[in-house]
Amino acid sequence: MRVLLISANTERLNMVTIPLGLGLVAAAVRRAGHEVAFLDLLDAPDLGSAVREAIGRSRPEAIGISIRNIDDQNCQNPRFLLGRAREAAAACRAHSRAPIVLGGAGYSIFPRAALAWLGADFGIRGDGEEAFPALLDRLGAGLDPRGIEGVYAAGDPGGGGRAAVADLDRMPLWDEALDAYADRGADEIWVPVQTRRGCPNDCSYCSTAQIQGRALRLRSPRRAVETIAALARRGFRKFYFVDNNFNVPLAQAMALCEGLRGLSMDLAWRCILYPNPVDAPLVRAMAAAGCVEASVGFESGAESVLRGMNKHFTPDEVRRSMDLLAAHGIRRMGFLLLGGPGETRETVTRSLAFARSLNLDGLRVTVGIRIYPGTPLALRAVRDGLIRPGDDLLEPRFYLAPGLEPWIHEAVAGAAG
Repeated sequence: MRVLLISANTERLNMVTIPLGLGLVAAAVRRAGHEVAFLDLLDAPDLGSAVREAIGRSRPEAIGISIRNIDDQNCQNPRFLLGRAREAAAACRAHSRAPIVLGGAGYSIFPRAALAWLGADFGIRGDGEEAFPALLDRLGAGLDPRGIEGVYAAGDPGGGGRAAVADLDRMPLWDEALDAYADRGADEIWVPVQTRRGCPNDCSYCSTAQIQGRALRLRSPRRAVETIAALARRGFRKFYFVDNNFNVPLAQAMALCEGLRGLSMDLAWRCILYPNPVDAPLVRAMAAAGCVEASVGFESGAESVLRGMNKHFTPDEVRRSMDLLAAHGIRRMGFLLLGGPGETRETVTRSLAFARSLNLDGLRVTVGIRIYPGTPLALRAVRDGLIRPGDDLLEPRFYLAPGLEPWIHEAVAGAAG
């Protein structure tokens, strides 16, 4: 079949993003024998024209639209971002009769609500590399794709689940459609690499389990290093491990560092660290392998708040991790998440003082926690009367502990100043 894949993201919320997930689906679809056209709307001056022209060139028999962000997670003035994706879907409807299939991280959190709101035909929740080619095979044969794990159908309240690739080493790590990013603003482009999926940490507010599941699924470090080496030989030099926690499990992280160091190439990379476990051998290995920056979401400096978030670390462990990173010349980007259950003025003040004491290279403070369906925070929000039972939460809703507004915004602004 002829397939058009569209990355609907038009936002640069924190950094310029390469649509890696859609690229991996594109590679899998090509490997399954289908003809793939690829459209990234990030820099499209006119969304409707871009979609129309892509459809005219590719004459698709199926269209996939990847949804990355639902909103900007700004509690004070939230921006709902699906409007642009709905424009893209409407343009597809106007210029093609091909069925529209949704996917991506944002879609996977809201599989039924987003499918209905965007007016698509099908959606794939979770990994798309196996589920999307299977759906295409069914469509090509004139068969109903319902029943494939992870597939949702418009107007059907049943079925669904979450698609999960068991053996990631069987799946591609790159696609030719992503090569175009080699020439786009070298200073702001970091090539994403994913070496694991799933997260067992069960943070009370986190949507990762809705997208990838709790079970850790790992690519072999050798395969990941080989892909990075191949990209480096073609001129890429900066990489970003987008794994939810680079250091979980620790053995995977150590093996990756060993493999990268063995390349003897001038590479720079960044990653996301969970504050525990982070030890001296790991940080030494990271620095020796080319790590220049680590993002650490420690969220709070108050142990009571961390326990409420189901975090498996303490402020003392955060400090030790940050000190190790600094000692080995790795930039440290910290993240605070304020206002959740149990937060008080005292814990906010303590967290801001704690963050200042770390002398970080960068700090992002978020006030109010986005409530996602299926999380313990959503259950707490129902009990606290902040949301109704059954609320699909597609429109952004936030948890902010009572008694903190407007003081908390002033406190954060004062700390930043």
